[in-house]
Amino acid sequence: MNITFRWYGKGNDTVTLEQVKQIPGVKGIVWALHEKPVGDVWEIEEIQKEIEYIRSFGFHTDVVESVNVHESIKLGNAEREFYIENYKQTIRNLAEFGVKVICYNFMPIFDWTRTEMFHPLEDGSTALFYEKGKVENIDPKELIRTVTAASDLTLPGWEPEKLDHISELFEAYKKINEDLLWGNLEFFLREVLPVAEECGIKLAIHPDDPPWSIFGLPRIITGETSYEKLMAISDSPSNAFTLCTGSMGANPKNNMVEIAKKYASRSPFAHVRNVKIYEDGNFVETSHYTQDGSINIQGVIEELSNQNYSGYVRPDHGRHIWGEVCRPGYGLYDRALGTMYLLGLWDAHQVNKVGEKEWVQFTKI
Repeated sequence: MNITFRWYGKGNDTVTLEQVKQIPGVKGIVWALHEKPVGDVWEIEEIQKEIEYIRSFGFHTDVVESVNVHESIKLGNAEREFYIENYKQTIRNLAEFGVKVICYNFMPIFDWTRTEMFHPLEDGSTALFYEKGKVENIDPKELIRTVTAASDLTLPGWEPEKLDHISELFEAYKKINEDLLWGNLEFFLREVLPVAEECGIKLAIHPDDPPWSIFGLPRIITGETSYEKLMAISDSPSNAFTLCTGSMGANPKNNMVEIAKKYASRSPFAHVRNVKIYEDGNFVETSHYTQDGSINIQGVIEELSNQNYSGYVRPDHGRHIWGEVCRPGYGLYDRALGTMYLLGLWDAHQVNKVGEKEWVQFTKI
């Protein structure tokens, strides 16, 4: 298990790499050029500058999250070939610097969706919260304003410029159902997978968050059947998944231990976090601790251990604790606690597998 930590860049994150370096076990930084407009080519010089800075702290830069997919590709309109060619060039440019995994998603208009960025919890912390009824009744424009106003920093998937043409986007998506969106994803993958395979990069699609339709927009990466359908598109080793326990697990029908058991070998990258799901469909993000939420985090890590998972893992959204002022869900303190919990579970399961004597010898290597 290769522990990583997501970072949004110097000047765009309240967390510094000096701080991340003090978290035991973190080997790599999950990064991106977050201020690049979606659809533009990531140029060699820009990539080199970011990677050299991260590597100067001793971290690897194997995982990029995310190279966002332009709406024209998701809509399958006349401009998609232009943006697909840009995407191919970005893949090639990232390969020049040894990138191994690119995380991406195929969610129309919105990325992750929450209704409250700093929902109070009983312990005095705050966390990201999803209120089902509000999403079903709120104006999408108002939701975008709420989310973008919650932070002075850029939020991935919530490009403020979308406000200027949100009505046009919704009008365009009226013609797109799930089958058409699947078709557009297949067109995209058949174009980019040969390039990714040639470059030795895995394209790991992220589940929809939450894993169901919102605002009448189709969502297609929602559960095990989605994975099966994705694999049917291409058996390329570059056609991969990002295993995200919190996103897919927000639907209690998705048993994340069973999904990890079946698909971890196709998931070079995993996000591990916990959510507490309520009967009314609402959910709130909790600590990573298994007992605090509805997802069996302990069981997921046990399954990864059983498979000797060598992929990249990062703690995902954390609470905002100890008065930290930070990007919603991406502070330092709770994700650091999450890192140590995940490593503790991993070590315990590894000891059970090989025995204490062998484990002591192994850790000395």
